[in-house]
Order: sequence, then structure tokens, then C-alpha cells
Amino acid sequence: MKKSFALIGLATALLLGGCLPSINPDEEVLQESEETVEETVLIPDVQLKDEFYRTLLPFKKSASRGLIVNNIYTKYDMREAERGLLRISAQHFNPKDHFFQEGQYIDRDMARSWLSRSSTDEKGLNPPVKEGMSEEEISERAPIYLAHIIEQNYLIMTDEKKVRLDGISIGLAMNSISYTRSGKETVIPDNKIQQEGMKMAEEIVRRLRTEEGLKDIPIVVGLFKQESRNSIVSGTYFAKAVAGKGDDAPSGWKEVNEQYVVFPASSSIDRYREINTTFNNFKQDIDTYFPSFVDVIGTGFFKEGKLNSLRIEIPIQFYGTSEIIGFTQYLTGLVVKYFPDIHTEVTVESVNGPEALILKEAGKDEPYVHIYGY
Repeated sequence: MKKSFALIGLATALLLGGCLPSINPDEEVLQESEETVEETVLIPDVQLKDEFYRTLLPFKKSASRGLIVNNIYTKYDMREAERGLLRISAQHFNPKDHFFQEGQYIDRDMARSWLSRSSTDEKGLNPPVKEGMSEEEISERAPIYLAHIIEQNYLIMTDEKKVRLDGISIGLAMNSISYTRSGKETVIPDNKIQQEGMKMAEEIVRRLRTEEGLKDIPIVVGLFKQESRNSIVSGTYFAKAVAGKGDDAPSGWKEVNEQYVVFPASSSIDRYREINTTFNNFKQDIDTYFPSFVDVIGTGFFKEGKLNSLRIEIPIQFYGTSEIIGFTQYLTGLVVKYFPDIHTEVTVESVNGPEALILKEAGKDEPYVHIYGY
């Protein structure tokens, strides 16, 4: 199915202020459905950051929405599988002139079929189970490699003032561990994950090419490695490729060098020693003034071996208003001192919920600070 959108006018301007960018009236468009029945949709003019896509409204849910909850182990992987694919997509579909829409071509039935074993569904992409195989043999010799398929659609405005599909991104969430019902774990080697993922990516692109309107649409594919069920950090994408217009298979596979690391980190992680030392000093300064009251856990996102952002979570046990204000003010000074050139987000929480937020953009002198309830 080939979808197009016709520009027809302008909607009422949004009356917003504060720190948002300048706002022009939203563009109102007509979307043609499969039955050529037109429906009015909006293209918001507001774009909070250059790397954020604008989204057609009303928001259309993914045709396979809901499956990710059942198929991906942790909330961290659920979020990163989609967020990481957005980062990959931005390298091919510029957020300045492309619009985001959740996947509309791989529906629930199609996704379930493709995620099945080939022994139970002829279109299943996961390996078959042979008769007589034990649970342990299945886990070791025929594990479920592919856990989930994420689809994202990217649209662009043409010179004729119509919006059309310009690209599709597909994320394949691959399992790194196979589990039996008894709880036994079998680690799947990285080279096997990559091999199976690339093979499945080729088959998925071939199948998408048979869908109406997708024969000449560029398709970006990313391979995502899930972490274990008990992991407190998310997995990451490790490889990507592109099937250009009319290509039946992705080509030019490239490494995606991203990683999440928890701090304080093990002393054995040598490559992150410098930031780990800085984080420990940050933590020690907190302990000096608030002994036995707080714990500090950081999650660093590394891209191309460089720390890109740092998220710090601090659960607290004291509840006094003055204590929370004083603690937040002290924390803000430490963030500026220790992480001046790193995008840093600090969340302070108690049993009552969020208490304070400190957001320090890389390269900016003044952080944004909010104490909830004030």
C-alpha cells in the first residue's frame, strides 16, 4: 500500500511559551487510506530538538503494538530497542525534513508468524524443533534467536506539497541468552547472534518488497542484542545495513559501537577507568555530607567509545523539605564540578516518588533544576 498526504491549509496556532522554539501554525493535511478515503491529520510545527522527529497527528499506533511487552525481557530493552532505532534512522532519514510514524506494514499476525519457529509456522524465522529433542538440547542447538521486530516509518513532504513514505527502519531484537522452563541459561555466542540476525534481515527485506508500495522504499535494518532478564542496563544495537531502492537484501553491514555501563563499575573494566574514578569521587563527596542516607547508581551511554550521556539515580530515605532542598542544591554543585562537558541527568527519589530533577546539558554552564512540589 502506498500512502500519500495532500496539504490543504493551516490549523489554529498553538499558544505556547517558555523555552520552546518559535511556533508557527501546524499544517493540516489529508491522508489517503487504502480505500482512498481521506482523513484529516496534522503535522506539528514544533520540533523540540534537531534530532527529534515530528509526528503525524492523530498518532497512529504500530500495527503490531503490544507484542514488545511480551517478547522483550526488560523495560530497559523495550525502551532502547525503539530509541536506538531512532538514532540509526536519523543517520539516513534527516529529522529536519522527515516525519515519524509507527510501523504500519508489519501487523500483529504477520509479526507473530515471523517470530515463530519454522516447525510450527512455515513463515517462522526461528529454527525448527526436531521431534525427540529435550529442553536442554533445544536451548543449546535451536534457541529462539529473534525475540521481536520493531518497525518505524519515515515520511517526507514532496515538491507537490504531498507527504509520502520515504523510508522504513526495522529493528531485530536478538536474544543473547536462551532459557529453559527450569531456569537453565545458555549463552548464545555473539557471532551466532550476528549470523542469524543478518540472515533473518535478508528474508524480512525480501518479504517486505512484496508488500504493496514497498518495492522501491529504502529499508534500514538494525540488529539489537538483548541483555539478560535480570540486567539493570539495556542492550544495544551492534550492526546496521541498508537495502536501497529496489534492493531485495540489505548490504554494507557496519558495526554500531554503542554500550551502556553501570557506575560504580568493576575495577576490571579498564577502558572506563577515568570516568569510573570521577564517578566514585562524586559519590564520595555525597557520602561525606550525607553519610548512610543515600546510594548512587549511574548509567553511562557510550558511543564510539566516548561517554555520550550519564543518567544518575539517587534513592533517599529522608523526607524533610529543607533536607531535600539542601541536598538538591549540593548535588547541583557536584554535577557542575564533576561532569561539566557531559549530558547528565540526576533523579532524586523517595518512597513518595520523584523529589528532584537536575539536568545538565553538555557544554552549558547552568543546569536545569526542579524540586517537585515547588
